Amino acid sequence: MDTANLRRSEAALRSEQVRVTGYRVELDLTGAKDPAQPSYPSTTTIEFTSTMETTFLDFIGPRVRSVTVNGWQIDAAASFDGNRIQLTGLTGSNIVTVVADAAYSRSGEGLHRFVDPADGETYLYTQYEPADARRVFANFEQPDLKAPFTFVVHAPAAWRVHSNQAVATESREGGVQHVEFAPTLPMSTYITNITAGPYHCVQDHWSTTFPDGSSLEVPLAVLCRASLAEHLDADAIFEVTRQGLDFFHEAFGYPYPWGKYDQAFVPEYNLGAMENPGCVTFTEHYVYRSAATESQYAARANTILHEMAHMWFGDLVTMRWWDDLWLKESFADYMGAHASAVATRFTDAWTSFASNRKAWAYLQDQLPTTHPIVADIADLEAAKQNFDGITYAKGASVLKQLVAYVGVDAFFAGARSYFRDHEYANTTLPDLLVALEDASGRELRTWSSQWLETAGIGTLTPELELTAEGTIGSLAIRQESVDPTTGAQALRPHRLAVGLYAVSDGRLTRSHRLELDVTGGRTEVTEAVGLPAPDLVLVNDDDLTYGKVRLDDRSLATAREHLSTAESSLSRALLWSALWNAARDAVLPAGDYLQIALEQGPLEPDAGVLRDVLTCARTAVERYLPIAVRPQARDRLLEVAWRELDASEPGSDAQLVWARTVAAVAATCDSGRARLRSLLEGTEQVEGLTVDPDLRWGLWQALAATGHATAAELDAELQRDRTASGATHHVAALAGRPDAAVKARAWTALTDSDELTNEHVSATIAGFTQPLHGDLTAAYTDRYFEDLRRFWSERSIEIATRLVRGLYPGHQDLTDGQRPEDHPVVARSQRWLDANPDAPAALRRLVVEQQDHLERALRAQATAAAP
Repeated sequence: MDTANLRRSEAALRSEQVRVTGYRVELDLTGAKDPAQPSYPSTTTIEFTSTMETTFLDFIGPRVRSVTVNGWQIDAAASFDGNRIQLTGLTGSNIVTVVADAAYSRSGEGLHRFVDPADGETYLYTQYEPADARRVFANFEQPDLKAPFTFVVHAPAAWRVHSNQAVATESREGGVQHVEFAPTLPMSTYITNITAGPYHCVQDHWSTTFPDGSSLEVPLAVLCRASLAEHLDADAIFEVTRQGLDFFHEAFGYPYPWGKYDQAFVPEYNLGAMENPGCVTFTEHYVYRSAATESQYAARANTILHEMAHMWFGDLVTMRWWDDLWLKESFADYMGAHASAVATRFTDAWTSFASNRKAWAYLQDQLPTTHPIVADIADLEAAKQNFDGITYAKGASVLKQLVAYVGVDAFFAGARSYFRDHEYANTTLPDLLVALEDASGRELRTWSSQWLETAGIGTLTPELELTAEGTIGSLAIRQESVDPTTGAQALRPHRLAVGLYAVSDGRLTRSHRLELDVTGGRTEVTEAVGLPAPDLVLVNDDDLTYGKVRLDDRSLATAREHLSTAESSLSRALLWSALWNAARDAVLPAGDYLQIALEQGPLEPDAGVLRDVLTCARTAVERYLPIAVRPQARDRLLEVAWRELDASEPGSDAQLVWARTVAAVAATCDSGRARLRSLLEGTEQVEGLTVDPDLRWGLWQALAATGHATAAELDAELQRDRTASGATHHVAALAGRPDAAVKARAWTALTDSDELTNEHVSATIAGFTQPLHGDLTAAYTDRYFEDLRRFWSERSIEIATRLVRGLYPGHQDLTDGQRPEDHPVVARSQRWLDANPDAPAALRRLVVEQQDHLERALRAQATAAAP
C-alpha cells in the first residue's frame, strides 16, 4: 500500500475518531541560504482528542528525530515509514510533538526554495494543495480536520517573513530573527502558509463601515522578489483588491474574517494562485516585466478576484473531502468573472471566459476520463488530477446557468445563508442545495442530478426552416447528450438565449434575442415563427448555459464572411468557439477553420479573442492538418502574421499579439529568418513595437528550433537577460535545437536526474518536443512507455505529471489509408494500458487522455482539407 496516497475511507475514519484543538509549528529556516543544506528542522505540537488508542499523522520528509505522545517518547524510526507516523498510547486528550527534518523543495510542492540568478538571493514560499503541508510539518492532512495554527519561524534577520496571520512577537539576535505569528482561526492544513525571503513589499489598506457604525480595516500588502520590484505595479493590484473587497462584502454579507490581506507573487509557482487566507500566493508571471495586453491585465484581475472569493468559498466554508472540490473552485471561477464584470474596468470578463476558460472545459469534458462536476475521488492522487477544466470552468459555466435558473438575487441570498450556517466548518453538496432552495423557492435536487452528477457535454443545434416569403417558418433546437460514463441519455434543462442576426451595411447585427427553456431532445422556438429570415442563428447567445453549439449551413456561410463584424465581443467569442469545437470534432475541416481564422481573425477587434483564435489556428496547423499540406499552411500563417504585424496600430495590443504569433509560427517553418535577426539586432524596427526580453526570447527560440541559432548566441542572450525568466527561456531554447545530441541530453536531464526545477522541467520539455523535430524524437517513443512507471514511482506527482503529459509522443501524422486507431503510437499506448492494469489510476488516466488527444488529431487529419 502506498501510504502517501491517503484514501477517502481512511480520512473518513480518522475524522470520526479525531478532533484537533490546535497546532504549534516551529520552522528553523536560518540555513536556507546555504544550498548544501537540503533540509531544515520542523517541530510540530498538536493538541487533539481521540476515541482510539492509535492513529497516524502525515509527514513526508527525510527524517523524524523524535515523537512524543503525552510526555512519552515512542520509537521514531519504527513509527515512521516515510509518509506516515503511527501514534500509539493515545488517551481522550492528547499532546503530540514531532521533531523532524523537512526537505526544501525544487518542485513547487511543500516549501519551495528558489535562488534568484539576478542577485543570488534566496526566496521561500509554501504551496500545499491538495496535500503537501505534510512535506513541511507533521499533521492530519485532510480538509475536514480544521484547527487554529500558530507558526513560529526562525530566519535570517534581513528577510521578510509572512504567514496567514499578523506577527504577534518578534526579536532579532546574531543575524537571526525569531517570529511568532498570532493564532489563526480554524482552517484546513492545505491553506496554511509561510513566505520568507528578502521580498520587496508595498503596503496599503482597505476599510469599510457597517450600518451599525462599526468599521473594519484590513491591512493590504503586495510582495515580489527584489529584482522584480521595478516591474511591480502595486497600485493596479491594490485597486482591483479594494474593488473586490467592496463587492464581496456587499454580495456575501459576511465580514472578511482573516485579518490582513497579503498577496505574494512568487517564482516557479505551479499554479496561477493559491487562496491561503491572509497570505495569497500568485505566480510571478503576473508581474509583467515585458509588454502586456489588456487581456493579460484582465486575467490577473480575474485571478485576484477568484482567490478573494475563496476567502469565503473554500477557506471559511470548506469541502469535507475532495469529491466536493467544485464547492470552492467552481464558485471561485464563476466569481472571478462575475466580480470582474460588475466591479472592475474589465467589463468584458465573460468574453474572456467564453473564449478561453470555457474551451478548457469543453476539451476536458470530451476525454474518456471525464467525470461529473461532483466527482468520485477515492484518494489523493485522484484529487490531484481533478484540478481540471471540469472542476473549474465547467463548474463555473454550470453555476452561471444556475444563476440564470434561480435568479441572481436568490443565488447570493443563498450564499449568505451558507456562510452563516457553516462558518469554519466543512460541507457537502446537500448543504449548498438547501441554502439555495430556501433562498429561491425552487427545487434543485433534480437540477443537481442533471447538471452536477452526470458527465459529458451536450450539443445544441438550430434547425431552421424558412418560408417562401422570407420569414421563419419554424425554428427548433435539437439537443444531443449522452453521459459517457454510463452510456445513458443525459438531456439537461437549459435556460438560454437564441440570437437572430442579419447582415446590414456589411455588419452582423442582432435583430432579435429570444430567451427560453430548452428541454428534451427537441424544443420549438415558437416566438421565432414569422420573424424575418436571419442570416445567422446563434444558440446560447450571451453564454448563459454550457454546451457545444453548432451552426447550421446558412449561419456558417455568414460567419465565414462577417463573423468579425458582430458588435458584441461575447457573441463573436461564442461563434469562434462553435467553429473551433466543430474543427476539433472533425465536423468542420481544419483547413476551413484555418481559412476563416486567416480571413476574419485580422479583423477581430478584441485582442484577447484574437490571441485565442490564433492559438487555435496554430493547433489546427500542427495537429489537425494532414502532413502534405502542413508546410504550406505554416508559411501562409506566418505570412499573414507578418502582414498584420506591419499593419497593426503602433503600440496596440493587436500588434503585440501578432508579434508573438510571428515568433511562435516562425519556430515551425524556415522562412523569415533574416527578418527575425534584424528585429533582434535592431537593424529593423516596427513602429510602436518594443522588442522586449520576452519577445526577444521568442524570436531566439524560433531561430533555435529551425537550426539557425548557436549555443553561443543563446548564451550571449542569457548574459543580456540574467533573470529567472531569462534562465528559463534559455533552457527551452537550448533544448529546442534540431540536434540528436541536444535531444539526448534533454531526455537524460528530464528522466534520469532530479536536478531540474519544476519550471526548467517544463522548459526542457517544450524544447525537446518542438513540432519540427519529430524525426529526432521518434526514437524515444519506446523509452517513454518503458519509463512511465518509473517516472511515477521516483518523482513527485507534480513532476511526474509534467513528464507523462509533456513527453507523450503526440505530434504524429496519419498515413494514406491508415485508420487513427491503427496508428503505431495509438497502438503502443493501448498496449501499455493493456499490460499495466495495476498501474496507479492517476497515471493510467494521464496516458488515456494523451492517447485520446492523439486520436482526435488523427481523426481531424483524416477529414481535413487544405487551406
